[in-house]
Amino acid sequence: MHRPARQALGVRAAVVGLVVAIATTLPPRAAAQAMERVTFDEAVRRAVANHPDVRRAAADILRAQAVAEQVRARSRPSIAATFTTSAIDPVTRFGGSAIVPRGQTLTSGGVSVPLVTPVSWAERNQAADQVLVSERGVEEARRQIAVAAAQAYLTVITQQRVLELDERARDNARAHFEYANQRFQGGVGSRLNAVRAEQEVSSDESLVEEARLAVRRAQEALGVLIAADGPVDVAGEPRFDVPAPVAPDAQLVADREDLRVIVARQVAAERRAADAWREYLPSVTALFTPQVLAPSGLFANARSWRAAVLFSVPLFDAGQRRGQARERQAFVDVVRAERLNAERVASSEIRTAREAVAATERALDYTRRAAGQAGEVVRITDIAFREGATTNIEVVDAQRRARDAETAAAIAEDAVRRARLDLLVATGRFPQ
Repeated sequence: MHRPARQALGVRAAVVGLVVAIATTLPPRAAAQAMERVTFDEAVRRAVANHPDVRRAAADILRAQAVAEQVRARSRPSIAATFTTSAIDPVTRFGGSAIVPRGQTLTSGGVSVPLVTPVSWAERNQAADQVLVSERGVEEARRQIAVAAAQAYLTVITQQRVLELDERARDNARAHFEYANQRFQGGVGSRLNAVRAEQEVSSDESLVEEARLAVRRAQEALGVLIAADGPVDVAGEPRFDVPAPVAPDAQLVADREDLRVIVARQVAAERRAADAWREYLPSVTALFTPQVLAPSGLFANARSWRAAVLFSVPLFDAGQRRGQARERQAFVDVVRAERLNAERVASSEIRTAREAVAATERALDYTRRAAGQAGEVVRITDIAFREGATTNIEVVDAQRRARDAETAAAIAEDAVRRARLDLLVATGRFPQ
């Protein structure tokens, strides 16, 4: 090898060695940015404050308020002014004086005062109802985002618990493989037992990788909900204390935000349908128009004004108002049916959530008991294998059953948390 090539290889080896030495002295994940950790209450608060759906609902309030302001302006006085300049040629004269001057300006004003406007008055009240509907919609959007953030937070906890159990099962399987391999290397055990134990390690490693990916996905989903710039980890497990019922179910249903939205929509629809008769009433508007003409000309006054009162009576519209009234009444029927169904569903959710809390708590007790029993079976079968009383088939099977039992216990814990959260949501106690 040429000398320059050997020198290049020597420098490269030195650089690689330096990088390896530095990497071994750094703490784990030092180069990576630490993942943000949030508590349950903080996650819910940030999601409600920053999620686009909540901001979109807040913008709907501003839009409804702007529409209401426009509608109110129709029943209020208005003032307008115009300025017109004109030039003519030829100029017509009479007795040596111009009838209309060659150049002339007209300045006029207009004052319009609605005196009787039944339709505008009805539309003003209807616009106020829409503002209330939008305000209720914001509260409902906040509730939905808060529930989504809470569920995402619980998903991270559950996936981390599953990852922990898979890693523990892998470590147990690896210890069993090392023991079986030592027996095989020492001429006591068989290669079949060693390979079977190694196969269990490989299977557990695959489950660990899948669980890590599930944790990362859950963290990314939580980060999206709270409007973070990356994945977010959880900081502690929330406590859902379910208080004793202090109000009847009908009152709990009426206090829910989703039912309040529907009630507000129903009130708005009923008012709009009830105001249909106002479209048959006449309207009265007063007009006042002053004018200033310069120069005035021969037969025109320099200053003048005009006042008028306009009566407008709708006589015939080929059935348009009747069709609109029927359409509004049909919408009222739809909203009423929607409210009845929503109340029925909400009552069912409360009853189901209560039963779910009791059932999942009982199931959690059984699954924890089963996990403890499965762990005891693993210890017994491992001792029996070490004493030569059995093969490692029983050990591998016991380890798998223990892993499945512990995973079922973790899933049952998550089911209890979610059942309690669902009960709080169904009774309107979450979010506060």
